[in-house]
Amino acid sequence: MTVPHDATATDGQTIRITATYTFEAAHFLPKVHDGHKCRRLHGHNYRVDVSVAGGLDERGFVLDYAELDGIVQPVIDELDHRCLNDIPGLENPTSEILALWLRSRIAAKAGTKPMIRVWETPRYLVEVS
Repeated sequence: MTVPHDATATDGQTIRITATYTFEAAHFLPKVHDGHKCRRLHGHNYRVDVSVAGGLDERGFVLDYAELDGIVQPVIDELDHRCLNDIPGLENPTSEILALWLRSRIAAKAGTKPMIRVWETPRYLVEVS
Protein backbone atom coordinates (compact mmCIF):
# COMPACT_ATOMS: atom_id res chain seq x y z
CA MET A 1 0.00 0.00 0.00
CA THR A 2 1.68 3.20 -1.13
CA VAL A 3 0.71 6.55 0.32
CA PRO A 4 -0.08 9.02 -2.48
CA HIS A 5 1.95 12.19 -2.69
CA ASP A 6 -0.27 14.24 -4.97
CA ALA A 7 -0.72 17.38 -2.93
CA THR A 8 -2.54 19.32 -5.64
CA ALA A 9 -5.77 19.29 -3.66
CA THR A 10 -3.95 20.72 -0.64
CA ASP A 11 -2.12 23.63 -2.33
CA GLY A 12 1.20 21.83 -1.90
CA GLN A 13 0.73 21.28 1.82
CA THR A 14 1.64 17.97 3.41
CA ILE A 15 -0.98 16.37 5.61
CA ARG A 16 -0.09 13.96 8.41
CA ILE A 17 -2.49 11.43 9.93
CA THR A 18 -1.77 9.65 13.19
CA ALA A 19 -3.25 6.58 14.84
CA THR A 20 -2.46 5.39 18.36
CA TYR A 21 -1.99 1.76 19.40
CA THR A 22 -1.29 0.16 22.77
CA PHE A 23 0.24 -3.07 23.97
CA GLU A 24 1.61 -4.55 27.17
CA ALA A 25 4.95 -6.31 27.24
CA ALA A 26 7.84 -7.28 29.45
CA HIS A 27 11.52 -6.73 28.75
CA PHE A 28 14.93 -6.30 30.29
CA LEU A 29 17.96 -4.43 29.04
CA PRO A 30 20.95 -6.80 28.94
CA LYS A 31 23.49 -4.14 27.98
CA VAL A 32 23.08 -1.81 30.97
CA HIS A 33 25.26 -2.18 34.09
CA ASP A 34 24.35 -4.77 36.73
CA GLY A 35 22.92 -2.24 39.19
CA HIS A 36 20.59 -0.57 36.66
CA LYS A 37 16.92 -1.23 37.47
CA CYS A 38 16.09 -1.92 33.82
CA ARG A 39 18.46 -4.87 33.73
CA ARG A 40 15.80 -6.77 35.69
CA LEU A 41 12.70 -8.13 33.96
CA HIS A 42 9.88 -5.58 34.13
CA GLY A 43 6.89 -4.49 32.06
CA HIS A 44 5.33 -1.46 30.43
CA ASN A 45 1.98 -0.41 29.04
CA TYR A 46 3.33 0.89 25.74
CA ARG A 47 1.65 3.47 23.55
CA VAL A 48 2.68 3.76 19.90
CA ASP A 49 1.74 6.64 17.63
CA VAL A 50 2.09 5.95 13.90
CA SER A 51 1.99 8.95 11.56
CA VAL A 52 1.88 8.90 7.77
CA ALA A 53 2.22 12.05 5.67
CA GLY A 54 1.37 12.85 2.08
CA GLY A 55 -1.13 14.40 -0.23
CA LEU A 56 -4.75 13.44 -0.65
CA ASP A 57 -5.92 10.55 -2.79
CA GLU A 58 -9.04 10.63 -4.93
CA ARG A 59 -11.13 9.79 -1.83
CA GLY A 60 -9.74 12.78 0.10
CA PHE A 61 -7.51 10.63 2.35
CA VAL A 62 -3.78 10.52 2.96
CA LEU A 63 -4.58 6.95 3.95
CA ASP A 64 -7.83 5.48 5.23
CA TYR A 65 -7.50 4.77 8.98
CA ALA A 66 -8.92 1.29 8.40
CA GLU A 67 -6.08 0.61 5.94
CA LEU A 68 -3.53 1.92 8.42
CA ASP A 69 -5.01 -0.29 11.16
CA GLY A 70 -4.78 -3.28 8.82
CA ILE A 71 -1.05 -2.65 8.43
CA VAL A 72 -0.13 -1.67 11.99
CA GLN A 73 -2.32 -3.80 14.26
CA PRO A 74 -0.83 -7.16 13.18
CA VAL A 75 2.64 -5.80 14.02
CA ILE A 76 1.42 -4.58 17.42
CA ASP A 77 -0.17 -8.01 18.02
CA GLU A 78 3.27 -9.61 17.60
CA LEU A 79 4.44 -7.63 20.66
CA ASP A 80 1.41 -7.75 22.95
CA HIS A 81 1.85 -9.77 26.16
CA ARG A 82 5.28 -10.99 25.12
CA CYS A 83 8.79 -10.70 26.46
CA LEU A 84 10.29 -8.35 23.86
CA ASN A 85 13.75 -9.90 24.29
CA ASP A 86 12.39 -13.14 22.76
CA ILE A 87 11.45 -11.44 19.48
CA PRO A 88 14.10 -11.50 16.71
CA GLY A 89 15.62 -8.05 16.37
CA LEU A 90 14.60 -7.03 19.88
CA GLU A 91 17.18 -8.89 21.93
CA ASN A 92 18.20 -5.54 23.48
CA PRO A 93 14.78 -3.84 23.43
CA THR A 94 15.45 -0.24 24.31
CA SER A 95 12.66 2.11 23.29
CA GLU A 96 14.94 3.44 20.55
CA ILE A 97 15.50 -0.02 19.09
CA LEU A 98 11.80 -0.85 19.44
CA ALA A 99 10.84 2.32 17.53
CA LEU A 100 13.26 1.46 14.72
CA TRP A 101 11.98 -2.14 14.63
CA LEU A 102 8.37 -0.94 14.40
CA ARG A 103 9.19 1.58 11.67
CA SER A 104 10.95 -1.04 9.59
CA ARG A 105 8.11 -3.56 9.91
CA ILE A 106 5.37 -1.03 9.19
CA ALA A 107 7.27 0.62 6.30
CA ALA A 108 7.69 -2.75 4.60
CA LYS A 109 3.90 -3.16 4.51
CA ALA A 110 2.88 0.47 3.99
CA GLY A 111 5.26 1.38 1.17
CA THR A 112 6.30 4.56 3.02
CA LYS A 113 8.33 5.30 6.13
CA PRO A 114 6.01 6.45 8.91
CA MET A 115 6.95 8.57 11.89
CA ILE A 116 6.86 6.38 15.00
CA ARG A 117 6.52 7.54 18.60
CA VAL A 118 6.95 4.92 21.32
CA TRP A 119 5.75 5.91 24.77
CA GLU A 120 7.34 3.64 27.37
CA THR A 121 5.67 5.61 30.17
CA PRO A 122 3.43 8.70 30.16
CA ARG A 123 6.61 10.73 30.68
CA TYR A 124 9.18 9.11 28.35
CA LEU A 125 8.95 8.66 24.59
CA VAL A 126 11.15 8.06 21.56
CA GLU A 127 10.39 9.46 18.11
CA VAL A 128 11.79 8.14 14.84
CA SER A 129 11.09 9.99 11.60
